[in-house]
Amino acid sequence: MQALGNEHMSKAEWRTRLLRARAAVTPETHAREASALADAAFSLASGTVCAYLPFGTEPGTQALADVLRKGGARVLLPVIPPTPGPLEWAEYDGALVPGRLRGVLEPAGPRLGVRAVGEAGLVLVPALGVDRRGMRLGRGAGYYDRSLLFAAPDAVLLAVVRDEELVECLPGQPHDVRMSGALTPARGVLELPAG
Repeated sequence: MQALGNEHMSKAEWRTRLLRARAAVTPETHAREASALADAAFSLASGTVCAYLPFGTEPGTQALADVLRKGGARVLLPVIPPTPGPLEWAEYDGALVPGRLRGVLEPAGPRLGVRAVGEAGLVLVPALGVDRRGMRLGRGAGYYDRSLLFAAPDAVLLAVVRDEELVECLPGQPHDVRMSGALTPARGVLELPAG
């Protein structure tokens, strides 16, 4: 695990630091890491999996969802609601449409509601960082923390991060949902002990 800096930084300071580091990643490195994430995800393709489509500087590409689907998983992708709250979900069949946020694609299929995440044995969660206790740092809108309350109690929750974004300690709050593990390009799936 990397120590990117002071464990006493605020969430806002961590977000700034991690977003700056992501912005410095070259297109070649991003492509190489995205390919490694897709390769690692192939072994996870079974049952129902909630995934997402990375955008901007997020690790991975659409190939992550495609690999899961080709591997035999039923893949559900998030649909961002018009007002902040839990995400809705729709089954991914390869067809995408523009979402309500610019640059975000969503599955074209019928909406399954916010409770569909409860059907998944595995949920891949976007993150800016995750620590050794499973504390995840998102972008701050709270969509995933609200959504993961509907996940099955035994679902595996994996934060998808770059290897450098797996850190020793991140700030957290009582409402933050802990991750079971992380999916990184170089290390694949890592189990994180709950702290």
